[in-house]
Amino acid sequence: MKSFLFHSFVGICFGAFVMVMTCFGIIGLGGAETLDSDIFVKNGVAYMFCGWFFSVSGLIFVKEQWSLVKRTVIHFFTVTFLYFMLSFVIGWIPFTILGFFIEIGLFLILYLVIWISFYLYFYFEMKKLNEAMAQR
Repeated sequence: MKSFLFHSFVGICFGAFVMVMTCFGIIGLGGAETLDSDIFVKNGVAYMFCGWFFSVSGLIFVKEQWSLVKRTVIHFFTVTFLYFMLSFVIGWIPFTILGFFIEIGLFLILYLVIWISFYLYFYFEMKKLNEAMAQR
C-alpha cells in the first residue's frame, strides 16, 4: 500500500510538471498570450491522471512470480487502453483513422524505447551487483 501511494504521488506530480512545461512551451514557443481556463483544467487533470496510471501500472513489474513477457504484455495493454481512452475523450487524438494510426505508431515507438531503456538499466545494475557479490 505504501508503494502504491508513493507511486501515485510521484505520477500525479510528474503529470502536473509535464502539464506546466507544456503550457510554458505553448506560451513561449507558440506565441499564445492567454490560455482558456476550461481547456487548461481539463488537460491538467488528464495529464495528472495519465502520470498516475503510468506510474502505478509500473508496479506490475514487481510481480516476480510472473514472467517478464507476461508482465510486459499486461502493462502494455493496461496503459495502452487507458491512454487511448483518455486521449480520445480529452481530444488529444483526432477521432480519425489516420490520427489513430499515427498515434498508435508514435505510442509503440515511445513505449519500445522506454521499455528497452529500463530493461538495459536494470540489466546492467544486476550485472554490477552480481560482479560485486562474486568478488567477495
